[in-house]
Amino acid sequence: MDLDAYVLAHHADWTRLESLLRRRHLSGEEADELVERYQQVATHLSVLRSAAPDPTLVAHLSSLLARARNRSVGTRVSTWRGAALFFTERFPAALYRLRWWWLGCLTANVLVTAVMMWWLLDHPNVEQSLLSPGEVDQLVNNDFEGYYSEYAASHFAAQVWVNNAWVAALCLGLGILGLPLVKVLFDNVVNLAVIGSIMTRHDRGELFWGLILPHGLLELTAVFVAGGVGFRLFWSWVEPGDLSRSQALAREGRTAGTVALGLVAVLLVSGVIEAFVTPSGLPTWARVGIGVLAEVVFFTYVFTLGRSAYLRGATGDIDASLLEDRVASQG
Repeated sequence: MDLDAYVLAHHADWTRLESLLRRRHLSGEEADELVERYQQVATHLSVLRSAAPDPTLVAHLSSLLARARNRSVGTRVSTWRGAALFFTERFPAALYRLRWWWLGCLTANVLVTAVMMWWLLDHPNVEQSLLSPGEVDQLVNNDFEGYYSEYAASHFAAQVWVNNAWVAALCLGLGILGLPLVKVLFDNVVNLAVIGSIMTRHDRGELFWGLILPHGLLELTAVFVAGGVGFRLFWSWVEPGDLSRSQALAREGRTAGTVALGLVAVLLVSGVIEAFVTPSGLPTWARVGIGVLAEVVFFTYVFTLGRSAYLRGATGDIDASLLEDRVASQG
């Protein structure tokens, strides 16, 4: 196909559509014309993709169509309505659809942590190779407990939130590569196992678990969710199933974006617990109980709202109407 000739033949249609989009108010006839031009340009874009996929032109027409689609359908839902739909449909459906991936990641990490802690407790010489006696004493008697009350609670909550969001983002971002994600998760496990074994060996195990569990249950679950979704992203191009590799990767990438946005809220909750509950004067059973309650609420959310949304057809992917237009064409 002669690209220049095709552009010359249809440039007036594209210009007219763009001029309609620049108008603040449309008459009834102009609104009808907008829909008609939208359909025409969608067909043009489909032809160009199959016969002469010029990247610049395709990007321009895709942007034009996106603006036209939004203008033609209007504002479908309010901002608050959209946020509500995200947290009651899209995010929980994504968690439920990918449940076996992140539950598997959670289980594997918990088992590795338990085995590593047991091994470290049985090999005290390893502790001596990692930290000096003075460093161990400082960690056991000051640093570990003091970490949770070193800063003002509000500042600490923000700091923890950003740090945990970064770890989750790494899990999602590196998931497509596979092995780097394994390293991120393993480093996280090693840190927990080493500190836990040192605290336990020095008769501070109750303090360790009393400070870790209130926020750690939900926080680590969020990290393992990100890890599981990251592994699914990796697997989407290894084994794409009925889709092409690019289609499978695009679908799981969009779903990973959904999970990333949702985990921001989950990690905010765990950060608030870590800043305000973990170092509080509440008895250990109360602080741990709050952590367990938060974890139960999360799993209930996934397996009630998530399951219900998934059975209604939600997958965690964005709405089909927001995807690029793909109009069947010949030629």
